[in-house]
Amino acid sequence: MPDEKKYKLDWTVFIISGGLLILFIILSFINSAMVDDAITKLFGLSADLFGAFWQLLLLGNFIIGLGLAFSKYGKVRLGNQEEPKYSYYKWVAMILCTLLASGGVFWAAAEPMYHYMDTPPLFGGESGNVPAAFAQAFLHWGFLAWAILGTLATIVMMYVHYSKGYPLRPRALLYPIFGEKIFKKSVLGSAADIVSIVATVAGTLGPLGFLGLQISYGLNYLFGIPNTITVSIIVILVLVTIAAISAATGVDRGILFLSRINIGFTMLLAVVLLIIGPTLFILDAFLGGTGFRLQNFFTMTLYRGDSAWLGSWTIFFWGWFIGYAPMLIIFISRISRGRTIKELIIAVSIVAPLVSNFWFAIVGGTGVFFEMENPGSISTALSEAGMPAAVMAIMDQLPFGVIIAVAFLFVSVIFVATTTDTMSYTVAASLTGNDHPQRWLRVFWALIFGLTTIMILTIGEDSITSIQNSIVITAVPVSLLLLPPLWLAPKIAKTMALEQRIAWEREQTKLKAKK
Repeated sequence: MPDEKKYKLDWTVFIISGGLLILFIILSFINSAMVDDAITKLFGLSADLFGAFWQLLLLGNFIIGLGLAFSKYGKVRLGNQEEPKYSYYKWVAMILCTLLASGGVFWAAAEPMYHYMDTPPLFGGESGNVPAAFAQAFLHWGFLAWAILGTLATIVMMYVHYSKGYPLRPRALLYPIFGEKIFKKSVLGSAADIVSIVATVAGTLGPLGFLGLQISYGLNYLFGIPNTITVSIIVILVLVTIAAISAATGVDRGILFLSRINIGFTMLLAVVLLIIGPTLFILDAFLGGTGFRLQNFFTMTLYRGDSAWLGSWTIFFWGWFIGYAPMLIIFISRISRGRTIKELIIAVSIVAPLVSNFWFAIVGGTGVFFEMENPGSISTALSEAGMPAAVMAIMDQLPFGVIIAVAFLFVSVIFVATTTDTMSYTVAASLTGNDHPQRWLRVFWALIFGLTTIMILTIGEDSITSIQNSIVITAVPVSLLLLPPLWLAPKIAKTMALEQRIAWEREQTKLKAKK
């Protein structure tokens, strides 16, 4: 294993990716309407041309991953390390705080309600279909979404970095095809890194700015604090300060600490909601939604009937998660050394989705229950003022509603702070190829995320939506980067099985014969 200190900052990737971000901001200042219009058109084009491909990509990734997990290759140990560094709880906590942070509170409250109010077209398009509503939310935040973030591609990344000794960068996913030259002033390699960083920036700035606006609304609703851009900016500054401190202390301290605190607090909040909320309805929603999803697994996964609806929902989410994937693959690779292929795939594509779906059932199920009991109690607020209003309306129906609402805001802050420090770490790691990037670079990206979000907020709230939608556009080249692991991961698993003497002797004989 080469000395990681020799990995230097890739100034070409740094300047181009940063330059594209600055260009976006400048153009937004000059003519935000033009930028919004261009992104909207490109968003629609990307969804129309690549939507079906993304659906097949996520499905194939999930199925092949499960096949590997339960084959003899599931015993292969990853990361060139005999024992895991982190306990199972710490490890899963850090994994959960990656994707769940993006939808942790507001999407969990709003999406099941949206689908309850307007049943997805596959199931009639009317309203009031509870199992279908939860099944659709479970699809978007479930098995396939999580699997693309850290299963097959993580196997490839860990092999290239920890076994072969090459830098921990998105271009590493192409090493099994192009060999060492992908790391040597390769235009294709630089392009892979750049689009991955730009997609991650877009995917992080959107939720960061969106949350600033959401919490500002919540503070106004609960305490009468003016709901202004200034308050949103202050919220973002607090978030970024937390993230910068966490990023400065590294994965083993800051990110791990925030993840454990956040998951622990979220579990406590979930238990409280289960006790004081509609317990039986929540359990029915989770079980019924999960059963409905499994029963209609392929029909829902491959649905192509209503392109407008797909672009607003499923394809939007798939683009968002694909765009995030390379950086989360780097992060999950960093924390998964010593785990087996089976442990990795089960944790990321089964355990994490079930936990996040149960959280959606708790929060969203509480809202749907009260909406059924008193029509308009939640849906009116959601229709008129959006997702933060839905959260507050749900809390109004519960005992100790103000306390629970404050707890939700706290969880939201920590979730997004954890995402920001994780993304700061992974962008820094991808720029240096080192899984211990310099502290100043980690802090720099945390601050850049915050300051850029603030600048975009001053342009206008619509710019946040534009930059969040732009991740679907950047997901187009990233999705091509995630395609080769579908066949490369099984090959690498077989190679590692032979190296670790897990494969059958017959396969070892074949390998010797080829040599």
